[in-house]
Amino acid sequence: MKERLDEIGSRLRELRELNRVSPEEMAQHLKIPVGTYNCYEEGTLDIPASVLIGIARKLNVDTGLLLTGEESKMSIFTVTRKGEAVEVEHRKEYHSQSLARKFAHKKAEPFIVTIDPKKDIPRYYAHPGQEFEYVLEGTLKITIHDNEIILNEGDSIFFDSSYKHIMEALNNKPVKLLAVVM
Repeated sequence: MKERLDEIGSRLRELRELNRVSPEEMAQHLKIPVGTYNCYEEGTLDIPASVLIGIARKLNVDTGLLLTGEESKMSIFTVTRKGEAVEVEHRKEYHSQSLARKFAHKKAEPFIVTIDPKKDIPRYYAHPGQEFEYVLEGTLKITIHDNEIILNEGDSIFFDSSYKHIMEALNNKPVKLLAVVM
């Protein structure tokens, strides 16, 4: 199931309004410009996972509800079987699959992310929180705060995602990684 940005944005708006939180209040909570937040609700801007986590915390809901419209119910454990991960379109450059959408009140969001080799110049981005990336296949170039790091299969990195960063697939081959956003 592939969730579209406009569907997620619509859910964000509805839940925010139900909780009587203004766009300005939400933007302040997320430490982002109100215009950026409004673009998330309009479905015109990719939403970083850490921002989804921040929105869910502010609205006292689980990120699964924001992503799929379904309440997460599991509180002891959740299993995501092969082929059952929810595809999430929160960045156009990456194909992401949420691995724990049914677990309620997560402190982190695990994803399998595939980055296709691109000819276009990728965009830098920054968002509140931290990230852990573990390369499952391919070679990844990640640039964080003007530092270029090359990661190969089996390598990992943990970083402060509030610094501008970008990930690129090298050697004209896709990169598959386990990403955990906190």
